[in-house]
Amino acid sequence: MGAPELQRPGPGPDVGDTSLSEAVATLRKRRWILILAAVLGASYGCYKAFTQPKVFVASSTVQVHNGASNAYRVDTSDDYEDDSQTRMNTEVFILKSDTLLETVAGEMDLVNNPDFWGTTGPLHLSMDNPNVRESALGTLKNGLQVSLVPHTELIHIDYTSPSAKLSADIVNKVVGAYIQRSLDVPASRTQKVSDWFSKQLDDLKSQVETAQEEMMKLQRKMGTLGYDSTHNQLQASLSDLLSAEGAAKIARITAESRYRMVAGMDVNTIEGSIETTPGTVPGELTSLRSQIAAEKAEYARLTTNTVSGIGPNHPTAKSMKSHIDQLQKELDTEQNRILLQSKENYLAAKAAEDKIEGELDAKRVEAYKQGDDLVLYTLLQREYDQNRALYDGLQQRLETAKVEAGLDALEVDQIDMAVPPVSPTLRAPESIILTTTVLFLLGGIVIAFIVESLDTGLDNIPEIEALMEMPSLAVIPKAKRASTEQTAGMSSAQRNVNVLTQPKSQFTESFHALQTSLLLAAAGQPPKFILFTSATPSEGKTTTASNLACVLAQGEARVLLMDADLRRPNIHHRFGLTGKLGLTTVLAGRSTLEEALQRVPEMPNLDILPSGPVPPFPTEMLSSEAMRALMQQLAPRYTHVIIDSPPILSVTDAVILGRAVDAVVLVVRFGSASKTVMRRARDLLVRSGAPMAGLVLNAVDVNSPEYYGYYSYQGYSYGSMDGGSWETQPGARGDTSAEGKAKR
Repeated sequence: MGAPELQRPGPGPDVGDTSLSEAVATLRKRRWILILAAVLGASYGCYKAFTQPKVFVASSTVQVHNGASNAYRVDTSDDYEDDSQTRMNTEVFILKSDTLLETVAGEMDLVNNPDFWGTTGPLHLSMDNPNVRESALGTLKNGLQVSLVPHTELIHIDYTSPSAKLSADIVNKVVGAYIQRSLDVPASRTQKVSDWFSKQLDDLKSQVETAQEEMMKLQRKMGTLGYDSTHNQLQASLSDLLSAEGAAKIARITAESRYRMVAGMDVNTIEGSIETTPGTVPGELTSLRSQIAAEKAEYARLTTNTVSGIGPNHPTAKSMKSHIDQLQKELDTEQNRILLQSKENYLAAKAAEDKIEGELDAKRVEAYKQGDDLVLYTLLQREYDQNRALYDGLQQRLETAKVEAGLDALEVDQIDMAVPPVSPTLRAPESIILTTTVLFLLGGIVIAFIVESLDTGLDNIPEIEALMEMPSLAVIPKAKRASTEQTAGMSSAQRNVNVLTQPKSQFTESFHALQTSLLLAAAGQPPKFILFTSATPSEGKTTTASNLACVLAQGEARVLLMDADLRRPNIHHRFGLTGKLGLTTVLAGRSTLEEALQRVPEMPNLDILPSGPVPPFPTEMLSSEAMRALMQQLAPRYTHVIIDSPPILSVTDAVILGRAVDAVVLVVRFGSASKTVMRRARDLLVRSGAPMAGLVLNAVDVNSPEYYGYYSYQGYSYGSMDGGSWETQPGARGDTSAEGKAKR
């Protein structure tokens, strides 16, 4: 069995949309809350207006200006060139500060003033009590009003109290305390600055004295003439020592070379090679050599001359030999003396050189040490200069602060003194009543929207469509019950199916609209198998299915009304039929389809298949193969098959049947639906894949504002069979028939 494709409109308007029309509808719905709020607001306003206490307002004006004293300031930048508005706002805050108000309350002993509290009798309170202090400051702040006069340097101060004199006294006291503060704060600030400067100056003075003392000690260490004289003397000594060291080194080298030459030469050639004494000739050594040579020649002549006959043993020869030996000894002694002299000259030169080098090293150490003293002296000099400059600067700044402290105290002037007001100040009663009424009305609006958001009921047609995300196919109004006289002589079908007895009523027209909506809901061809279900019992699904089946059968269509509610069947009762045979007997094979079908004389094109006896397992029977075979058997025989099923949240029968039909219609009883229940029903149908055609809103009050505002049907009159007339009735949104269009 192929199911036609349903034309499913998009979801309705979002419930969360806060359009103006929805807001107005909510306010109309909760109008009693607004009326109650307005009445309470007006009543409270009247009470406040005629019972308001008599209060007196005293005022004063002060001027806060820079003054001519700025011309004498040393530094006119800083805060005095800041934004004037910021400065004035700061002064307003100071006037309302707890410190200033506490001073006023303490000096005036306001906590023991009955007029301040608005009471009578003596009081014995103390500002030392935190609760009393907090209450007093709160009362002062509530009565005190401080405001700026635009585009001026003026501040307006008001105080409101039940006593005229107390109001004026408090204002004047606040101004006086404020002016006194402007005098005391600069002096206090100067004292703090002076104390800080004094401490810093004492520390700096100690540091300067210490640095100066260290410099003097270092000068004494370096010499009484000071560093320059001592440094020049040391430089001259170093220069002389360097020259002496060079000369000593040359003398030592010369003496050393002479000594080594003399020590390494032949003694016979000494007198011919070098001078034993610089600048002199070794004459004695030469004379001795000459004498020795002459004596040796004479001795040789005597001992070798055979003529004279003198031998080596001759006394003359021996005497000569002895004399020669003596001369030789003298020569050797002279030579040794010359060598010793050269060595002594070398050692003396070397000792002189070592002495000069030692002295030079000592002078160098002294020079290095003097350089360290110079660095230390420079550091001490710099520290002394810095501390002395800082000390002088702080001393000057301290004197400047003392001078400017007196200039800061001339900045506030009281323009007008506060005087006790002659008459009390009262608010206009109309203003109080209007204000409280508006405030209560705004509160009522808020409460109305809160109540609306907490309300889980669905009594608004757009809200139901938006929640279910499907359109309404028709709106079924409440049926008009016929009287006992009118139903006399009617059959059960005529008494229970209104479309049979009221063909021109709004009730019947709504089913014509439902018929048109269903026939146009599917693309290609109208749906053949149409299932009616509801979320909960008693929502009118059986009534809707019965009346629609009769409307469809009034034409040429062949219609079957099947009661698939196998738990609480009701269709056979409405039409006055028997329930012994029906759907269950056909599915169980105990009867044929022809035996189970029943008819009513009023509708020849309508066949009715009751439920039959209640089975033990209805769900298994509806999901059986026999049920599918029965629906295939019914498809070619009928134009439309209307199926009444159980509520979807009670059992799953409707979910099972919903997948085997062409269209599913959910019947919702207007005014009794719940958001939670309807959302659950929608989710079950969507998850089951049932072809949802839309909603049918049943039992709608045609006189409700929502009905008129949504469909706007007005000025239509319908007649009934009994001669009575229907009042103006709304039509159905889903009526798309030609007749419905013509009427609209």
